[in-house]
Amino acid sequence: AGAVTAMPFLAERRLVVVRGCGTLRAQQRRELWTIAESVPEGNTLVLEDLAAVRRGAKPDSFASLAGRSALRIDTTPNADARHRFVQETLNALGATAEPRVIATLASSEADLAAVRTDLEKLALSGGKIAFAQLEAETLATVDPKAWQYAAALVEGRAAEALAVAAEMFERDARSAAVPLLAALAAEYDLIWQILEGAELEPRLRWRAGKLGPVARRLGELRARRGFDLAVRGFEALVTGRSDDPRVVVEMVTAEAASL
Repeated sequence: AGAVTAMPFLAERRLVVVRGCGTLRAQQRRELWTIAESVPEGNTLVLEDLAAVRRGAKPDSFASLAGRSALRIDTTPNADARHRFVQETLNALGATAEPRVIATLASSEADLAAVRTDLEKLALSGGKIAFAQLEAETLATVDPKAWQYAAALVEGRAAEALAVAAEMFERDARSAAVPLLAALAAEYDLIWQILEGAELEPRLRWRAGKLGPVARRLGELRARRGFDLAVRGFEALVTGRSDDPRVVVEMVTAEAASL
């Protein structure tokens, strides 16, 4: 509120951008919308709300609340835009990549910031980025088995989840933990969104029916505890607090199974 009501300094207008509005709870969204309705003439407020507009959905997207009173800009990247983004990022980095690398990143539904991070990291090695390097290092593409692990664990099938994790560690003991914990965090976050009544991305809506019973069993508090548990495990790995990825995953799995 202070930012949008302040007078511009050495400029004709003040521009305030609020990112990640899709993560806000219903009451927070209402409070932010109250602020948005009182922006003084001359200042501009941009709300990054990527939730789709659907009548009767809760919580309401800001585009729904604004109706025709605000300018809506659709920034959803389609396949062509994602391909262009990957190529332009490579050009800016002075790097090249195998066609399969470009196609994989362009077809991924990962956040474009994660795609950029992958490319910046892979470009450091010099030379053309090979697909094998992408598989080993990427955050934007996740092994489907990691999602099998996460789904089994939140549904109460801990033994099956551990079996999937063990299979991934057998295949790649060094890199298996990160996609496993990332998938688990994403699964708990999706459950929390379902409990909040959030408007899911179109690619995730089919999962709402499957996860509905799981969400009701866990409840919001345990869903958030599960998310925090996965994030703490991830942090233990990337910060070096633990040097045994398999033990971290097994501990997270055991604690998540007890929620």
